[in-house]
Amino acid sequence: MNRSGAYIRQQTGYKAFIPNPLPPNPPVKIEGELQNLLSKADMSLARLDGLGYFLPNSSLFIAMFVKKEALLSSQIEGTQASLEELFEFESGEKPDNINDVAEVVNYIKALNYGIERLTDFPMSLRLIKEIHLILLEGVRGGEKTPGEFKKSQNWIGPAGCALKDARFVPPPPFEAEAAMGALELYMHQPLQLPVLVTCALIHFMFETIHPFLDGNGRLGRLLITFYLQWQGVMKKPLLYLSYYFKKYRQEYYDRLNMVRDDGDFEQWIAFFLKGVVLTADSAVETARQIMELQTTHRNLLWQKKLSSPLAVGILEKLYYTPYISVNDIARDFSISYQSASTLVSQLEGIGILREITGRKRDKRYIYSDYLHILEEGTKL
Repeated sequence: MNRSGAYIRQQTGYKAFIPNPLPPNPPVKIEGELQNLLSKADMSLARLDGLGYFLPNSSLFIAMFVKKEALLSSQIEGTQASLEELFEFESGEKPDNINDVAEVVNYIKALNYGIERLTDFPMSLRLIKEIHLILLEGVRGGEKTPGEFKKSQNWIGPAGCALKDARFVPPPPFEAEAAMGALELYMHQPLQLPVLVTCALIHFMFETIHPFLDGNGRLGRLLITFYLQWQGVMKKPLLYLSYYFKKYRQEYYDRLNMVRDDGDFEQWIAFFLKGVVLTADSAVETARQIMELQTTHRNLLWQKKLSSPLAVGILEKLYYTPYISVNDIARDFSISYQSASTLVSQLEGIGILREITGRKRDKRYIYSDYLHILEEGTKL
């Protein structure tokens, strides 16, 4: 037994980890380097949150960050989908790996649903189950009781491994349900620790309990965003840690296990706070690059004498849907196919659009400069 819990032998012979309720005892020590990291994380988060007030169109940036987060979080779980394929799907096309893309789309739905739900509903087990149901609806894992806590033992290890070969065995169903009840109570207690530290502890606990048969990793990452939003730390949902967890995936798993094995919460919190700093600063830089691109390409339209209201409108549309066809433009702007074709050809001629199908008919175009900014960390 240590600060975090203990591995307890079950009746059938295997050992499962039974966590102690939060907060840790003895209490977390926030001092020295951990205190410095917390200060840096607070400042980075404040800069990112402030960005939401100054962006010319914050809903655009939020939508793009949500798509990127959905893709990265799903990739951690083995989903083979790209950002371009996601935009292809949203445009009405059917990518070859439609099942993988559907998982990403579900993640977007779950995230947006949770953010909206939290405006008038508290963090709770009921909300967690609702979000899990959306995550797994009609996709891989959909047969594993979506929206319901596990009724049988699960474990973590290489694909296809047996229980006896697992890297980690979370608590069995009856223990997991009790632990989730304790976690819900902890989330509703007055804060005893800084909110980012509390968020790190909640994420660790959820991943340790692993309350569902599938989808725990994705839901655990969503909880970070939901908890900070619920606590009022972020006015706009702009912080997503999946890029960091994907980049340092093995270290992420190792540090979670260090808490379970040694009760060392402080090293996990330090790792989590570094992720907040890296992710928040990266998001600010991404927003800067996108705003710079907007200015550059608006000026390019003016220089090339293409700055008609229609051309400017198409450029603005590309920041929401950077994957288009001539038919899309004709429909969305209520113009003839020929007029739309002329505008698209002009934008292709000055390098804003790039044709990607090579077909003579039903061509598709992407806004490649924009996609390049968004794609950081998403390449498989």
